[in-house]
Amino acid sequence: MSGNSKIRVEDVIEVLKSVHDPEIPINIYDLGLVYKIEIKDEEIYVELGLTSPFCPLANILPLQVEHALKTKFPNAKISIKLNLEELWSPERMTPEGRAKFKELFGYDPLEKTT
Repeated sequence: MSGNSKIRVEDVIEVLKSVHDPEIPINIYDLGLVYKIEIKDEEIYVELGLTSPFCPLANILPLQVEHALKTKFPNAKISIKLNLEELWSPERMTPEGRAKFKELFGYDPLEKTT
């Protein structure tokens, strides 16, 4: 990436879609674990959640995201915040994430079961 290029949200999302939750093989963006993306000049701020506050990946996931973003945007300042106060729910999943979940596990986590 050249020095005069602007970092676009779409490019950050593309990178985030390359990071997968090891327990649920769906990328963190479509799983709804990305709570916020802010870009200012050459600074990228990403706020992440976890599927459970007791998730054993709490220390690993932010490092994976930081590494992926640094690889794509080596000159950017990367800030990752893990938000453990705002609980994750399946409503955060993208339609693509829900479809992948249904493909993997046989049900849509938002559909009512009888």
